[in-house]
Amino acid sequence: MLLVIDVGNTNTVLGVYARVEHRPGDDVTTETERYERLAANWRVGSHMNRTVDEYGVIFRNLFSMENIEVSDVHGIVISSVVPPLDSVLRQVCERYFNTKPLFVEPGVKTGMQVLYDNPAEVGADRIVNAVAAFEKYGGPCVVVDFGTATTFDCISKKGEYMGGVICPGIGISADALFQRTARLPRVGSLQSGLYYGYLGLVDGILERLVDEMGEETRVIATGGLGSLIGTASRFIKEVDEFLTLEGLRIIWDRNQTFRREAAPKAAKLAAQVKPLETAAKPWPSPKSPKSR
Repeated sequence: MLLVIDVGNTNTVLGVYARVEHRPGDDVTTETERYERLAANWRVGSHMNRTVDEYGVIFRNLFSMENIEVSDVHGIVISSVVPPLDSVLRQVCERYFNTKPLFVEPGVKTGMQVLYDNPAEVGADRIVNAVAAFEKYGGPCVVVDFGTATTFDCISKKGEYMGGVICPGIGISADALFQRTARLPRVGSLQSGLYYGYLGLVDGILERLVDEMGEETRVIATGGLGSLIGTASRFIKEVDEFLTLEGLRIIWDRNQTFRREAAPKAAKLAAQVKPLETAAKPWPSPKSPKSR
């Protein structure tokens, strides 16, 4: 099985993909392992004060609830926007799953060109979403991820990551309003104002992006509040709850394929390079004082 982990500022989402059974006629000696069926998924809080063992116990308990054996996990891929948790999760994977995780970071093969002067500035989750959206829905498209922040990511018709927009999430907006006002109750007209006001913000941004990218642009929503806002938007046509998990699965597969293709080429190149044949000459020993 393949464990995929998306670490956000508020929540960490986990998913387990099962292998696809070989079909009749498949060459089992060369057919690559494919993980396509999402067998289970969970959402837990992203707490930076949790220890390696605390996360390990939580993950193992989640697996136990779904009758999944930890020993069945043969690969782990992680995207994270919380750097302090990276080392913790790395140790969790190595200690509790006996597996070295693949982090989505600069140098990892994603199959998508990033049209930024410094691609390392783009959050890993945004690239993961873009990869999955283009693979599933084609381009041009826009991914709206409703998380702690709401991100709008644009992908060209050729599958290039073009950039996007980031704004405060609806949760942050609500918290700021409650903290700055003394007597506003969290009910009624306030909730309506937050919801429809935020919906207007989302559709206003999308209207400008679609005008720029073309009418054929598809808009996909994901994230914790994707279904709440996405179903009421004038521009969002798809709500894909597991888009980020799917992107992690795709990136894992692309990196395994790249390694399998690169290994024979490296071996062939090494065989063509002849070692330098030099006569073995003993290193001259220093003369003793008597022989001088």
